[in-house]
Amino acid sequence: MQDVVEQLQRLGMSGYEAKAYVTLVGAGQPLNGYEVAKRSGVPRSMVYATLGKLVAKSAAYELRGADDAVDYLPLPPRSLLERMRREFDDSIESLEVSLPVIVASPRAHLIHSLKDAEALLARAEDVVAEAHTDLFLSIWPAEMERLSPLVGRAVERGVETSVLHFGPARKPVGNLYEHRFPTPCAATEAQEGQGLDHRLLVVVGDRREALVGGFAGGTAWGVYTEDPAVVAMAVQYVRQDIALQIIADRIGHESMGELCARDPELRRFLTDHGCATALLRAAGIPGHGPAPATAPDGRLL
Repeated sequence: MQDVVEQLQRLGMSGYEAKAYVTLVGAGQPLNGYEVAKRSGVPRSMVYATLGKLVAKSAAYELRGADDAVDYLPLPPRSLLERMRREFDDSIESLEVSLPVIVASPRAHLIHSLKDAEALLARAEDVVAEAHTDLFLSIWPAEMERLSPLVGRAVERGVETSVLHFGPARKPVGNLYEHRFPTPCAATEAQEGQGLDHRLLVVVGDRREALVGGFAGGTAWGVYTEDPAVVAMAVQYVRQDIALQIIADRIGHESMGELCARDPELRRFLTDHGCATALLRAAGIPGHGPAPATAPDGRLL
């Protein structure tokens, strides 16, 4: 019942209205105000005003008896939900026309911080859902589990989607490339085995907006921006990482590893490449200490 009440509140009912409506629906017969108050927990001093609001919204109806006593019946749930859906769709259609008219041109490119995992993932969902032409993602399985349905819908509506996925994907969507070279660093694997998360997330929509963030030991951080320079950098980050995976697949991972081991410049730039732990250290995330030492062939010590 509490879940239903909360969902009705999200759709515009007050807490008292939702409780009274749910009580009427669950009764299976007309109830008077006293009975609604007793069963719903709505204060008796507020129950008649609350029922009056439901009647005004046509979510409930009055039944007047011979002695002028008033009972209440609910609008059937299916009818209520259909009405809410129509009203919601009408409001969205109206706002699609009216809101853009009053939007002022920004004085600066939008950028804001995201300070917890839910905010980070919810904003990532916004970017994916609003994409019309292309999407770029650099993502780990835990986050892909959350975003995969929306990414799938983007693919279905014709959005060109490029996904760099760290490890095998349970259900590949779009143009998905598994990040296999270099492999995730040993330090990250050891810490994840202890229940810690060290993962980066990059999501870019329509080359217009970008989300960059990460998860570290139960905490999360990130930024959302429409700054063209940052967006371009995020796109290139994903594109070049995907290109590296393709090259490694074409020439063979062993040959690629040998090439990197022999070439000091390649080794310098590819050491810890794709290792979220090292990048989180560089970002100043507390509790990660200095960057790890490496062997001559680029492996973590």
